[in-house]
Amino acid sequence: MNAPASPPSAESLRAALAGLLAGLPPTQAARAVERLIANYRGTTPTDAPVLRDRSDVAAYAAYRMPATFEAVRGVLDALREAAPDWAPATHTDVGGGTGAASWAVAEAWEEAPPRTTVLDWAEPALALGRELAAGALDAEWRRERIGTALRLADTDLVTVSYVLKELTEADRTALVTEAARAAQAVVIVEPGTPDGYERIIAARTLLIDAGFTVAAPCPHSGACPIVPGTDWCHFSARVSRSSLHRQVKGGSLPYEDEKYSYVAATRFPVTPTVSRVTRRPQIRKGLVQLELCGSDGLAREMVTKRHGPLYKQARDTEWGDSWPPEQDA
Repeated sequence: MNAPASPPSAESLRAALAGLLAGLPPTQAARAVERLIANYRGTTPTDAPVLRDRSDVAAYAAYRMPATFEAVRGVLDALREAAPDWAPATHTDVGGGTGAASWAVAEAWEEAPPRTTVLDWAEPALALGRELAAGALDAEWRRERIGTALRLADTDLVTVSYVLKELTEADRTALVTEAARAAQAVVIVEPGTPDGYERIIAARTLLIDAGFTVAAPCPHSGACPIVPGTDWCHFSARVSRSSLHRQVKGGSLPYEDEKYSYVAATRFPVTPTVSRVTRRPQIRKGLVQLELCGSDGLAREMVTKRHGPLYKQARDTEWGDSWPPEQDA
């Protein structure tokens, strides 16, 4: 397979992924994805990687990397909004597998992409990630067991995307604690489900206890105003569907929406948003309804045509955006 010729981006990642399934029958790829999804929905011990060989990795990468990239990229946009003058020189992608988060980090700071180290316990995933990234990422790929014994080199940024579910509670606590010790900024992403949100809240508490400030999505580092069991905080990223997505899910739409929960926290000063849109805005004739989380808790704001330019900005606002928008000087 030819190495990507263009800088890291969603487009260049999709181009690199396009050659992964060459020679692999579509039905075999679909079966591999279905088995892996079923495995990930269960309980996976940390000493038993589910990506067993190149066929597994190729199928799963083609299916999952675009969604992981878009979710992490959305989180990094929120981090950059809270800390616009900060840029990492080094980055560690824990449990990074084939490196989707590393592609997102490289694109987020494309002016000077950080030097990345990808750690994972599945050698086939690392091998394929290395192959995909040739000529696109400045990265080292290293096999490590992600657990209580993991020790990280000091780094500017640690990303942990879609990993905590695979770990025991003790390993999750140890990983987040070690990330907080080693990094200046930590980004953790989990599926946008009630249990994914619970893992994010637990990680958020550990980071705050370690002296970190929440940069996003929260407008503060206090207690989450959501009552456990009644709701959960999550966001959405739109992902272009590949032919493999359509084969596996039987869908006809050219896209799907990836739901995710996250926390981004730092050891350095940040300027969190005043409030954040926590649900897809409801647009009606002459009215936009926004569900917000702010320093005073959860709130609902109605923006009408009487609000003038703010109404147009509300119509353009998306789920996960900061609110109110910055005003032009």
